[in-house]
Amino acid sequence: MRNTALGGVLLAIGVIQFWILMLIAEELYPGYNLDHNYISDLGVGRTAPIFNSSIIVLGVLVVACGILMSKRSISPLLIIGGLGMIGVGIFPETTGTPHLISALIAFLFSGLASFPAFKLSSTPLRYSYPILGIISLVSLFLFVSHNYLGLGPGGVERMIVLPDIIWAISFGSSVVKER
Repeated sequence: MRNTALGGVLLAIGVIQFWILMLIAEELYPGYNLDHNYISDLGVGRTAPIFNSSIIVLGVLVVACGILMSKRSISPLLIIGGLGMIGVGIFPETTGTPHLISALIAFLFSGLASFPAFKLSSTPLRYSYPILGIISLVSLFLFVSHNYLGLGPGGVERMIVLPDIIWAISFGSSVVKER
C-alpha cells in the first residue's frame, strides 16, 4: 500500500512539474504558436534545456511509479510510457525517427494507462479517466493521420497530452489519499 501511495506522489509531481515547465517554455520560445508548433519544438533552441530536462524527469518519475505499483495492470503501461518520455527528452525532434518512435510510445501508453487507472482508484473522478484516455487515443489517431480538425497539428497534439495530464494528476493524487 505504501508503494502505491509513493507511486502516486511521484506521478503527480512528475506531471505537474512537466506541465508548468512546458508552459514556461512556450512563453519563452520566440513566436511559439499553440496551433502550429508541436510540443516537441520546445525541445530545440533556447527552450531545449527546460523542456528536455522536464520530460526526462517526468519519464523517470513515471517509470518509478510503474515500478512502485508492481503487480498491477497499470505498471507495464506506465513503465513503457515513461521510457518513451525519456526518449523524447534524449532524442529531440531534430533526430527524426528516434524522436518519433519515442513520442508515439509516450502518447500511446499514456492514453492506454487511463483504463487500468479507473480500476485502481475509488474517487468519483475515476469515471473520467477512460473518457480522457479515449480522447487522447482518438486525438493520437487524428494526429498520425494528419486530420487536425481545424486545430492545427499543435492543437491536436495538445488534445493527446492534456487529457493524460488531467487523469494522471487526478489518479496520482487519489491513490495517495486512499492509502
